[in-house]
Amino acid sequence: MLTIARTAIILAFTASPLLAADIKVVFENSGQGGTLPENNASCVAAGGKAAAGSNKSPALSWSKGPEGTRSYALAMTDPDVPQDLSLLNKDGTVIARDAPRMEFTHWILADIPATVTQLTEGADGDGLPQGGLPLEMTGHGRRGKNGFAAFLKDGPYGGYMGACPPWNDLRIHRYRITVYALDTDRLMLPDAFTRADFLAAAKGHVLASGAAELTYTINAKATK
Repeated sequence: MLTIARTAIILAFTASPLLAADIKVVFENSGQGGTLPENNASCVAAGGKAAAGSNKSPALSWSKGPEGTRSYALAMTDPDVPQDLSLLNKDGTVIARDAPRMEFTHWILADIPATVTQLTEGADGDGLPQGGLPLEMTGHGRRGKNGFAAFLKDGPYGGYMGACPPWNDLRIHRYRITVYALDTDRLMLPDAFTRADFLAAAKGHVLASGAAELTYTINAKATK
């Protein structure tokens, strides 16, 4: 699916509140009209197709969790990825707005220290390193595998991989970051964990959560 990143898919971010939640999540640098800045995308529009973007992880902040919070976790997902990956960025093909979709993970961090309630731009990704970032504990949390690890075998694909929806997709993609407050310092996770692993390990440990959503596209004809 780094047909998504390599062949460039494009994202449009429009900040919009989700359901009421206990934690308030804020994108610090949303662009005009609530769009994700190109700095935070892994591809940008280029002559009707796409080119590599800066791929800097976004600047985020969130409100403090309730009493008993011992760590945080966050996940960024795109629920608008076409199910038929053979259509992505294919000349002469248009992906209909109502084509079947699936969810894709762009970023997962667990075991974020309880003292951390913000991340600066680029804190967990700046550029497009081959194979992504190492799966390791950092000062801002433990990196899990983003969705590219399921399709590409040339690296761990840890850390942030920004928006890059297909240039031939008629649907504007949504990008949702969810922050979780947890009652444990460290979840029981495998070394190379996925978002699915996190959700399973977090059961019974989530004290509160909150989310924010943005949109992004590189297709001028795309609509919500």
